[in-house]
Amino acid sequence: MFTGEGKDITFKTPDGAMGRGYEIKSATPSNKYLFVIHEWWGLNEYIKKEAATFAKEMPGVNVIAVDLYDGKVATTPEEAGKYMGEVKSERAVSILKGAQMYAGPKAQAASIGWCFGGGWSLQEALLGGKQTVGCVMYYGMPEKDVAKLKTLNSDVLGIFASQDKWINPAVVNQFKKDMAAAGKKVTVYSYDADHAFANPSNPKFNKEFAAKAHSQALAYLRTKFKVKVS
Repeated sequence: MFTGEGKDITFKTPDGAMGRGYEIKSATPSNKYLFVIHEWWGLNEYIKKEAATFAKEMPGVNVIAVDLYDGKVATTPEEAGKYMGEVKSERAVSILKGAQMYAGPKAQAASIGWCFGGGWSLQEALLGGKQTVGCVMYYGMPEKDVAKLKTLNSDVLGIFASQDKWINPAVVNQFKKDMAAAGKKVTVYSYDADHAFANPSNPKFNKEFAAKAHSQALAYLRTKFKVKVS
């Protein structure tokens, strides 16, 4: 049974500070964890709702939306750009490691993220090592270091937009080549849409494509977590 009730959490991070997140625990004890990583807006109500949706659709999986902005939430594109630009990689890595430590050494983990969070979803998968079972990245910047990609413990599902001027088709094609060079599998779905097409608050939102992409992400994650849905 899913109650839909999440709670704000804090956890220790390796840099000696504290990290924040929003957790929806499985109704039954579980070592399966999905890390949800926000867009450039920060960990807002929309991302919490997305986390709750995945928790409802994947019984037996704990869901943690991780806050890489340390409590800041943007309400304008100007703020979002500012906060995203202020993120220090060392701090973001420490927060993700802290979330992994919170999940525990026996956790099986997958990640999903959009835009800014899409790139960090892939980094989370890399940081998770042998505990990583899956990774979904929506129009996020791929890792370009083939040596790093070789350390991935799972395949990757990439959802991209062909009209995207930033994470453009050339970037996606290079990622496919780099993953092949690393000996890793990547499945790419490309939609004839613009960046952030899956977010209802975006003027370029495409309801049909967003629903289809969500179905693809959900099917992938259910397989990775071996979720049986009656």
